[in-house]
Amino acid sequence: MNTSFAYTERGQGGGAGTRRIIARALLVLALAALLAACTAARFAYNQAPQFSYWWLDGHFDFDDAQSDQVRGDIDAFFAWHRREELPAVADLLRQWQGLAMRDLTADEACAQFETVRARLNTTGERLIDPFARLAPGLSPAQLEHLQRRQARSNEEFERDFLRGSPEQRLQRRLDTAVSRSERFYGTLSAPQRELLRRWLSESPWDPQRTQAERQRRQADLVQTLRRVQAEPAQARPALRAHLERLQRSPTPGYQAQSEASVRHGCEQFAALHNSTTPEQRQNAVRELQGYQRDMETLSAQR
Repeated sequence: MNTSFAYTERGQGGGAGTRRIIARALLVLALAALLAACTAARFAYNQAPQFSYWWLDGHFDFDDAQSDQVRGDIDAFFAWHRREELPAVADLLRQWQGLAMRDLTADEACAQFETVRARLNTTGERLIDPFARLAPGLSPAQLEHLQRRQARSNEEFERDFLRGSPEQRLQRRLDTAVSRSERFYGTLSAPQRELLRRWLSESPWDPQRTQAERQRRQADLVQTLRRVQAEPAQARPALRAHLERLQRSPTPGYQAQSEASVRHGCEQFAALHNSTTPEQRQNAVRELQGYQRDMETLSAQR
């Protein structure tokens, strides 16, 4: 599902985002608050602790003692998330139902994007302590395992966003944007698809620059983990500083480009939303109502 009225493209550095190693390290956790299909959302959220463990283990290859610690931290995280975050998400989904029935400005779309980004930042902060307990005990072999997984991720990004002709790359992005939008509004018309194509073709998002930033973040993570292993007492401040560098890149010019991409995404979303028919907006409201019910049901399952 679109997690905000102002969704942005993968890897922009703005959102769901966007996109932050602590939140990303438990990607399923960060996304679980805003999952897609209604009945599937409940199943997926309840299975997310196991999926999260598998995802992390795929990056670090835990030993038995680490596995027990990580599973316990994941369970504690979900207890907090179910209790504190899901009711807030349900309230947000309720607000979006009112917005879905009228035209939106880009400023309104960006305001919703920032609300979602703030919630994900809260999630990231919550994950610092578990990672501070885990990081000092990671072995050199586990860091090498992480780097190999990072390399595979970069290959996937290259395949999705850097290969092929400019028209082929644009078509892949368009297919993704149409699929996301149709899960929300229902079938898009030919003019709406063309509107998305035009906005995507004019986007300031630069996949080469994004790939370079991804690689900087990956190297930053490995360097941070090595520092933590050398100075375990500095684990929390080192990881917090890493999180801050993810939220605001030190790369000259990158932050401005990222924010321009976010703004363009807000304008794109508002343009598409304002082109929708009453039937499409009603479909959006029904989807949001379903998501809201799911969040309320999941929150009550303590």
